[in-house]
Amino acid sequence: MIILGTSLVTFLPRVLPLLILNRLQLPDWGIRWLNYVPIAVMAALVGQELFLEDGSLAPFPANLEVIAAIPTFLMAILSRSLLGTVLVGIVSIMVLRMFV
Repeated sequence: MIILGTSLVTFLPRVLPLLILNRLQLPDWGIRWLNYVPIAVMAALVGQELFLEDGSLAPFPANLEVIAAIPTFLMAILSRSLLGTVLVGIVSIMVLRMFV
């Protein structure tokens, strides 16, 4: 019963919007608005990881993640390469943790 209940709770929020929105014609402003949802979700996740430490604002000089995010962000903007961005991020945080 628990497995069925958790399956239902997981399944319904994903399927019901698809079933409902599949039958509706959204206006142009609604479609434009929905285009920003993935960006907003990603910004919220990354922002929380970068700026919060144990539920409070992390101090900037001691926050290695923010410092490592700067070259990573620049790589993402300049190259538009996911692999390059991930590699720069990993190497940046690795070097900072080794030497700081």
